[in-house]
Amino acid sequence: MSEMRFVPAASEIAREAGSILLNHLGRVAIEYKGTADLVTAADRASEAFIVGRLRQLLPTHSIVAEEGGGSEAASGYRWYVDPLDGTTNFAHRIPFFAVSLGLEFEGRMIAGVVYNPVLNELFAAEEGHGATLNGQPIQVSKTAALAESLVGTGFPVHDRRANPNIHFYHTLTLGSHGVRRLGAAALDLCYTACGRFEGFWEFNLKPWDTAAGSYIVQQAGGTVTDMLGQPHSVRSPEVLATNGRVHQEILTLFGEIFAGKTSELPSAPAYLEARGGQAR
Repeated sequence: MSEMRFVPAASEIAREAGSILLNHLGRVAIEYKGTADLVTAADRASEAFIVGRLRQLLPTHSIVAEEGGGSEAASGYRWYVDPLDGTTNFAHRIPFFAVSLGLEFEGRMIAGVVYNPVLNELFAAEEGHGATLNGQPIQVSKTAALAESLVGTGFPVHDRRANPNIHFYHTLTLGSHGVRRLGAAALDLCYTACGRFEGFWEFNLKPWDTAAGSYIVQQAGGTVTDMLGQPHSVRSPEVLATNGRVHQEILTLFGEIFAGKTSELPSAPAYLEARGGQAR
């Protein structure tokens, strides 16, 4: 087996960027980009470091970065950089956030690294080498039934009222062992890759959110599509990643939700009435 070409350098960059984030944790002011979308000095410092290092090491590679610090270059290589996935968690000092670096070559993902500096967990994958957590091989879980599965999801920071995910959350909560909303898509995908989750889905994502994590899931033996079961790419606005064994069962549920065939959300007044109270 040939040596990994890109993961070693990307891992070193991710770890150093993670140290930058830890140095800023609890010390930065929050700046609002939109109604609920946050950016901090930590995002910018991490991105500036990552972009600078990639340009130094791989000057012919293009870079797409969340905060706009990327650049175009001549080769077919393109990095997707999220300098701080889980910005809201970070801003509120919740220790679940990561640095994410994904590499595409001529439209096909070939490497990915996701690093959580708080837990010192580095997920990585490169073509021909499978997926790893801190250098040890990982695989998706073998759970074959949704009822026994723990799954994750996320909710958008923009256009919340127009997003249908509350219906998916409700239906999957009833049909699975549980649903978690942890707030960092790249890590949610990696948790699927290493078997902590059986699946993860989310709407309204950007390329830097899913590039590395979705590739790591695939290299760990999982399945990644859009919500309708079509092939996923980094430019897909939605993702469904699973261990493969529960994928079709989830897609069937999703089809019922899109068709409006699932149960209605519970009524809060009805809940109060059932427990002997009343709405004021």
